[in-house]
Amino acid sequence: MSSSEKRLFLLLLLLTSNVLAGEGFIVGGGLEADTEDGLALSAIGDFGLTEKTRLSGAVARNTADLQFQPDLDTWYADLGIDHWWDPVGIRVGLAYWGDTDALDSTDVRTSLYWRAEDFSIAGDYEYRDFSFQLPATDRFPGREIGFDASGIGLTARFDITDSVTIGLSGTDYDYSVNLKLEDNRGLLDLLSFSRLSLINSLIDYRVHATLGLDVGERHWQVDVGTWKGEVDGGTTRSATVRFLNPLSRTADIEFALGMDDSDLYGTVTIFSVFLYFYGGV
Repeated sequence: MSSSEKRLFLLLLLLTSNVLAGEGFIVGGGLEADTEDGLALSAIGDFGLTEKTRLSGAVARNTADLQFQPDLDTWYADLGIDHWWDPVGIRVGLAYWGDTDALDSTDVRTSLYWRAEDFSIAGDYEYRDFSFQLPATDRFPGREIGFDASGIGLTARFDITDSVTIGLSGTDYDYSVNLKLEDNRGLLDLLSFSRLSLINSLIDYRVHATLGLDVGERHWQVDVGTWKGEVDGGTTRSATVRFLNPLSRTADIEFALGMDDSDLYGTVTIFSVFLYFYGGV
């Protein structure tokens, strides 16, 4: 899962846990672009089936420049369900990500969480089943290589005051094969200079922290994080500022500006804009 898709997943968790209650819904969409010609178009939805059960979904289309190939387009699709027994709840999700002609994965995840009025904590597990297509050459017919990864993580949220919130999350992945570049040179073709690239789905670990501040009806958020690539061993550090502003009683717009500092692709600036529409709230 690239970081833009991870952002969609975390957004769905936020909507499920904190924004809506009962049987309301939210739908939204937007785009994310960076200074290395990466582009992602996304749509999300979150629907209350009952007072304590919610269904969420997301779809995204990514385009990123590759270092050794033409531009590569990837799809991301996600479907999840959440049920809360107060104070304990469970989330289960299924996702597809990637390009069937290059690298893709089918992901299953689950989270068991405990949520109080001003604090929540979740234990997360994710299983990823990858398929990598080695390209054909004059002397090699090409073939498909399968491998998998298991991720274990922890997510926590603290409401410091009525207007200040802190979030922390981290995930560590264990792979069934060695993906270092010296052993899998074909993966090098998937390198790009964008956080939207395929290679950014193959990570060793990821850690994120979020600070949220409500100012009247507006919301400011600062996200900082770091992740290490499983293939190249490089580390990426990121920082993003988000601003959510109401357009009406049932619609918001969010702007975000961020920067990556990566051992792999250097410094890249990211911009995004999303629209959200609410019903039943």
